[in-house]
Amino acid sequence: MNARRIAIVSVVVVLLGGGLAFAWTRLAPAPARRIPTARVQRGRVDVTVYTIGELRAGRSAQAIAPPIGGNLTIVKLAPSGERIKADDVIVEFDPAEQSFALEQARSDLAQAEQEIAKADAAAAVQIAQDDVALLHAKYDVRRAELDASGNELEGAIKAQQNVLLLDEARQRFTQLEKDVQSHRETTRASGNVLKEKRAKAALAVQVAERNIASLQIRAPFDGFVVSRQNTDALGGFCCPPGITLPDYRVGDSVGSGRTLADVIDTSKIEVSAKVNEQDRANVSAGQAIELAVDTLPDAKLHGSVRTVSGVASRQMWWASDSRKFDVIFEVAGDPRVRPGATAQIKIAGPALENVLYIPRQAVFENAGRTTVYVKSGETFDSRDVKVKAWTDSLAVVESLEQGTEVALINPSAAGRARPKSTPPPASQRASR
Repeated sequence: MNARRIAIVSVVVVLLGGGLAFAWTRLAPAPARRIPTARVQRGRVDVTVYTIGELRAGRSAQAIAPPIGGNLTIVKLAPSGERIKADDVIVEFDPAEQSFALEQARSDLAQAEQEIAKADAAAAVQIAQDDVALLHAKYDVRRAELDASGNELEGAIKAQQNVLLLDEARQRFTQLEKDVQSHRETTRASGNVLKEKRAKAALAVQVAERNIASLQIRAPFDGFVVSRQNTDALGGFCCPPGITLPDYRVGDSVGSGRTLADVIDTSKIEVSAKVNEQDRANVSAGQAIELAVDTLPDAKLHGSVRTVSGVASRQMWWASDSRKFDVIFEVAGDPRVRPGATAQIKIAGPALENVLYIPRQAVFENAGRTTVYVKSGETFDSRDVKVKAWTDSLAVVESLEQGTEVALINPSAAGRARPKSTPPPASQRASR
C-alpha cells in the first residue's frame, strides 16, 4: 500500500509541476526584443546604381522576300547563327521564272529594234519618192507657166487651154505638198509608236534584270543570321497553342514581303533596362557602366549611359508603388555576345562628399512617406526623412543629425515604436 501511495503522489507532483511550467510560459511576460540600431554618419559616399537589363543589337536588318508577284522558292538560305560578311548572300530564290521573263523581254526588244529599222528604211524610200514627185510637179507647173506666157501668139481656144493646164498643174503641186506633209506626219507617228514599243520592251528587260538581282538578298553589314519562323507552314492558319513553327529552310515557297531572317550587328550593343525612381536622380547620360553578361560569366563589357527617360513607364498588368524609368546603354560589342541575353549592370554614379548616411535597411516606406525610427530611451520615434541618394547598402539623408541612432528593423512589430511621428529637434528645425 505504501509503494502504491508513493507512486500516486509522484505522478501528482509531476503533473502539477508540468502544469505550473506550462502556465508560466503562457502567462509570464516575454522578454523585450532587442532592436538592432545604427548611427547616422558623415563622410564620402560613392553612389553606384545596380540594375538588370536585356541586350539587343545596335542595328539590325531584315531579309524580306522581294515584291515581284507570286510565290518564290528558296534555293539558298544561310543557317541561323552563321557569321557573315557585308555583301554575302543570305537568301537566294529560284530565278527560273524571272529568267524566262528576261529572255522574253529581250526578244520583244530585239523585235522592236527591227521594226524601227524597217520603218526607218520605208520612211527613207517614201521621202525619196515624195521628193521626186515634187520635182516633177514643179517641172509641170513651170512648163505650164511657159506655155501660158505665149498666149498672145496663140488662138483663144489654145490660150484658154494653156490657162486651164496651168491651174491644174498648180493644184496638183499644192495637193502633192499636202500629201508629202501627211506622209511625213504619218511616218513620224508610226516611228513614235515603234519607239514607245521599244522603250516598253527595254523597261521590261530592266525590270526582269532588277527582279533577278533582287532574288539574291545580301548582307548590308557584318554580323550573324537569325532565321525567322515560317508562318505559312500550317497553310496560313494561326498556330494552335503548344505547336512550334519551323524556321524557313531551303525548298520553302514564300510570298512576297515575308521576312525570312534578320542580320544582327554585334559590333555595337544596346542594353535596355529600368531603374527605380529612387535611383533615377543618380543616373545621367554619359556615365560609365560595367556589364556582366549571364551567358558569359567571365566577360566584362564596358559602356556608357546613352539616354534616360524623363517619364516613368507605366505598368500594364500590375500596379507597383515604385515607378521605373527606362534607360538605354551603349556597350562595346563582343563577338560572343548575342542579343536577348540578360546582363547585370553597374552604373558608376556621382561621388557625394561630406554627406550624412545610414544603412539602407534603416529607411522604411510608411503610407507613401520615407520614414526612419529614431531611438528615444527605450522606444523609437517615427520620423520622416528626405533621402538624397541611394546605393546598394546606404541611404544619403538630409533631415537627420550626425550620431542619431536609428533602428535597422521596424520596431512596430515589437511594440516599441510610437504611433505618431515626432518633430525633429529644435536645432534641426532651425537648420531647415
